[in-house]
Amino acid sequence: MEEDELIDNTELHQFEFHIDKYTPRVEYIKTQNGEIYLTHTEVPEILEGKGIASHLIEEVLIRIESEGLRLVPMCPFVAGYIQRHPEWKRIIMKGINIG
Repeated sequence: MEEDELIDNTELHQFEFHIDKYTPRVEYIKTQNGEIYLTHTEVPEILEGKGIASHLIEEVLIRIESEGLRLVPMCPFVAGYIQRHPEWKRIIMKGINIG
């Protein structure tokens, strides 16, 4: 897979990749208290099954950690990714349990 640049589209409140004319994305809500809620992950159907969503989530988690934000994974795909990669539990907001 080609290297994709993670874009923080603050106007639409989403992290996104631009792949050809498609935009895989993770929608978020940021609070003034340093929390970020990842609410929805979407990959265009034509790009499904290529690992793009997992790559996108990984890049988003790296960005969240680098910004010192506390994660609340509301999106089931994000929560599942963290269950498969438990090292990312380190950035989850205290008191949040994803199993």
